[in-house]
Amino acid sequence: MDSGRQGKARSAQQGRIDWPGTLLGGRPHSREALRFHVRSRSAHELWLVIVDASASTRRHRALSDAKGLLAQLFDDAYRQRARMALLTASGQSPKWQVQGLKAARGLADWLEQLGAGGGTPLLAALAEAAHWLAARRKRYPAEQQQLLVITDGRLKVIDGLPLLACPGLLVDIERGPIKLGRAQALANGLQLDYRHIDEI
Repeated sequence: MDSGRQGKARSAQQGRIDWPGTLLGGRPHSREALRFHVRSRSAHELWLVIVDASASTRRHRALSDAKGLLAQLFDDAYRQRARMALLTASGQSPKWQVQGLKAARGLADWLEQLGAGGGTPLLAALAEAAHWLAARRKRYPAEQQQLLVITDGRLKVIDGLPLLACPGLLVDIERGPIKLGRAQALANGLQLDYRHIDEI
């Protein structure tokens, strides 16, 4: 089968996966469920993932299930040669794990060791991400950026949110009999699409 020449926009049935668009329809169980970007091959893609690994995410297997989603995402990023940025929010302050490097198999090792604990410096992580994305856009103006935020939304206040100016998805991992339900408000404030992990 002819793979086609460069210069034409790629079909919406192939190319790089649009993960926020795909996950909005739930976790894909077949190739037909995947959504793809329609664009030329020249644009590079960056996936920025912010993981809330505060102590509250240990409850009801929330972080464990999020790891399954992340494992699939990392694997696809590696196969698509996408660049990854990974920021964790736990303890006293957010911490960069990867900043704009090509996705590597080593991410699976990091994910296996990821544990939850400490406070919830998620607002600090979002502010850090906003500054980093803005600087990166100046350096790589053609890069296509996407954002994935994984959190249970258990913040004392949700105000003073940064302007991320990046399309993406917030995956709510809050579970249990008593839910605060703040992740939806957080997604709205960040202008991100929203899905609960049980719907994915």
